[in-house]
Amino acid sequence: MIQPSEKIIDGLFHDFDQADAPGAAVIVIKESKPVFAKGYGMADLEKKIPCTTNTNFRLASLTKQFTAMAVVILVEQGKLSLEDHLPKFFPEFPKYGKAITVRHLLTHTSGLPDYENHIPKGTTIPLSDRDVLFILRQQNKADFPPGSQFHYSNSGYALLALVIENVSGKTFPAFVKEKIFDPLGMTNSVAYVAGLSFVPNRAYGYTNGKRGWELSDQSVTSAVLGDGGIYSSIADLFKWDEALYSEKLIISKMLAEGFTAHSRESDFEGSGYGYGWYVGKFRDTERIWHYGSTCGFSTRVERFPQKKLSVIVLSNRRDAEISPIIEKLMELFW
Repeated sequence: MIQPSEKIIDGLFHDFDQADAPGAAVIVIKESKPVFAKGYGMADLEKKIPCTTNTNFRLASLTKQFTAMAVVILVEQGKLSLEDHLPKFFPEFPKYGKAITVRHLLTHTSGLPDYENHIPKGTTIPLSDRDVLFILRQQNKADFPPGSQFHYSNSGYALLALVIENVSGKTFPAFVKEKIFDPLGMTNSVAYVAGLSFVPNRAYGYTNGKRGWELSDQSVTSAVLGDGGIYSSIADLFKWDEALYSEKLIISKMLAEGFTAHSRESDFEGSGYGYGWYVGKFRDTERIWHYGSTCGFSTRVERFPQKKLSVIVLSNRRDAEISPIIEKLMELFW
């Protein structure tokens, strides 16, 4: 195929490619090669540091695919079962958790209440995954019987991070580094804990306010790791994407299970949900994808394994309009 010119793609990112605005980074991967990769705009407005292919953005909910992979690694090691129930890991969890399994957590079918709706008023100190557990222990019922519905759940993925710690004996950041980032050479990726870890080449998050671009980098939920706490770059995510075609981390059977729609419905029409991934079709071709959105970042990854095509865009803008851009990139490189 004839590759689209850089000028055409630059045009798609024109609004991001400004010297006084937060930006974005994009990579298009075709047949295991990065056929286009570039940064636009600023990673740090205060210090005038531009976005590059090595800039590390907060992944927001793209983190869930790494949390899910860590769980499946433990399953493959025989240390965990997807049919294990919550009380096995959290003996003091209320009665409503008895029927909830690890599989329910992975597939957003647990019925757990949304912890963000139950954060105590006046909370200013960022919550941890363990704080999420505390909040959920204060509730007395599930939103629906486990397995009966799909409801996107940050609560479930916060608990999965704690399950990983419980079973592995390591912190969540240490486990994903040892079992995912290090084996793949994702040297700059990190599950970020303020005061304990450092994010190299860090992008800071912004929102477009009344006075223009305002720093909006952290919120009261930003320290929760399992649902959205990983930082990474398009350079590192290229290595991640390649690993998902191989058995570097887990066997192919387990990979395929993660890319299967265990919940056939989701909050997006035409897509079900696997383990940390939405699963659907595009032009009768398998489509595996996810988005992320938080106080100062917008992210998205689209994978089409049968075409060996992936498109990833990371932005340090809140509510950035990246989906239309990704759809045009999919068309250009199809």
